[in-house]
Amino acid sequence: MTTNPLTGAERVIRFLERVGVEYIFGLSGGAAIPLFDALVDSKIRLVLTRHEQGATHMADGYARATGKPGVVLVTSGPGATNTVTGLLTANMDSVPILVLAGQTPTFNLGKDTFQEADVTGITYPVVKHSYLVTSAEQLPRVMNEAWHILTTGRPGPVLLDLPKDVTAGPCTAPDEFDAPKIPGYVVPKQGDAKAIQAVADALKKSRKPVLYVGHGAVIAGAGAAITELSNRLQAPVVNTLLGKGAVDETGPLHLGMLGMHGTAYANKAVESCDLMMAIGARWDDRIAGDGKTFCQDAVRIHIDIDRSEFNKTITSHLQVLGDAKQIVEALLPLVEPLPTGAWLAQCAQWREQYPLRYPDPKDGQLRPQHVLNRLNHLTKGEAIVTTDVGQHQMWAAQFCLTRSNRMWLSSGGAGTMGYGFPAAVGAQFARPDTPVWAVVGDGGFQMTLCELATAFVHKLPVKVLIINNNYLGMVRQWQELFFDNRLSGVDLEGNPDFVRLAEAYGVKAFHIKQPDQVDDVLQAAIAYNDGPCVVEATVVKEDNVFPMIPAGAPYSAMLTERPTQKLAKPKGST
Repeated sequence: MTTNPLTGAERVIRFLERVGVEYIFGLSGGAAIPLFDALVDSKIRLVLTRHEQGATHMADGYARATGKPGVVLVTSGPGATNTVTGLLTANMDSVPILVLAGQTPTFNLGKDTFQEADVTGITYPVVKHSYLVTSAEQLPRVMNEAWHILTTGRPGPVLLDLPKDVTAGPCTAPDEFDAPKIPGYVVPKQGDAKAIQAVADALKKSRKPVLYVGHGAVIAGAGAAITELSNRLQAPVVNTLLGKGAVDETGPLHLGMLGMHGTAYANKAVESCDLMMAIGARWDDRIAGDGKTFCQDAVRIHIDIDRSEFNKTITSHLQVLGDAKQIVEALLPLVEPLPTGAWLAQCAQWREQYPLRYPDPKDGQLRPQHVLNRLNHLTKGEAIVTTDVGQHQMWAAQFCLTRSNRMWLSSGGAGTMGYGFPAAVGAQFARPDTPVWAVVGDGGFQMTLCELATAFVHKLPVKVLIINNNYLGMVRQWQELFFDNRLSGVDLEGNPDFVRLAEAYGVKAFHIKQPDQVDDVLQAAIAYNDGPCVVEATVVKEDNVFPMIPAGAPYSAMLTERPTQKLAKPKGST
């Protein structure tokens, strides 16, 4: 008696089961029906989202919270193109997500059939790799290669464009288990010993070092080694927006976030250091500002797993290619404590002179900084915090101190509004026993709030804190500071009542209007775990985020409060 061979779709799902996939986030459609059908008998749980962008951000949040790839399943045409924003977000921030996109049958490709799109062509610029699979017999090889690309080297998204006849037809090719040999794809392993020794020699000469920690350190799990290096050298640490949590931000040698909206004392240290060592960070424009003056008198060292990042924006004197954790661990035996007493005293003086501050809540006005400061106090740094993009994101980065790895999820490179809430849903699926707070703005939340239904159906205890100032706040801030306060396209008049909106989805909701309500409402939200809940904080409308280094400006141009005179338009991007 013979048995029918498995279909291409069944082979795809079997592969994902074998590599340990727990969830697939997606939205169904005709071209993807064979794949959805194969999930019916699978142990993998399908999370039906309300929009494909939400699915990609959920997979992204799952991946960032665990270090394991997140998986998305969508249909052809608009289903696939709706994932582009999520793919860009993941690609810019080095996040491993796998998108499986249904496609019109191979015999209809190029004929402009219903819901056909050149998905690989559209997505090539925003993925680590894309495949158009034209035969079911290719699937074992392609799945093996795709997973290898996802899980090695610098992470990034991979997309598989899967025609319906490929997933519906039989697949008899054998499984592939060995690490594939992909032409041109080389994964750096151990850092070069001579290069590491050169770094150690440079460190020995430093008297004012700064360790600059980025998202690569989070991905590599290099935090413990970096902490040991910092303690041994007696060197202060600063981190990027996405580097939060690699090293405990409450530690005595940690100066907080650097860059455009970093702490003033971190930026003062960066401006004055004699050595800057970037660990898994890419010297992006939000950090460097005016690249010609950035750390111009300091020795610049760059540790990264991606060779293309070396000297891309800032020229470094020394580079080490490889895994951040392995390189820092190899560096540790080669270094000794540095005479940095005077340097640390100077950093402590800057911390005292330029603290983060905001008006006293006793004035009766509800300030976003106060709400986020109290959230940090009440959660004790033990909650995963996700954010959207804008003023609330920067305030959260300043006041919500991250103590451990993979507890801070935010869209950095792409700056994707609408990311925070679905990313929180994905993180809650990934880590069901960990509190998860999505800190969002009233603008970004409305882009993906339909996923309240997804969170409600699955009874996820994710918390949503809406910092509602009835503005697209960061754009308004730039218009105030650099465009003579000529406000255009930023007033969100017509915002809904977010409490009633959440309740329409069956979701518990709270409202904060006064400073004296903050602790009680946040505590009530913390205590509620029967499903998702929403907290709307109606804050003052026109607060600005400080410190601020205008785009393209040197660190010496940092603003710590509202300027009293007109500012020139910034040179760099928004």
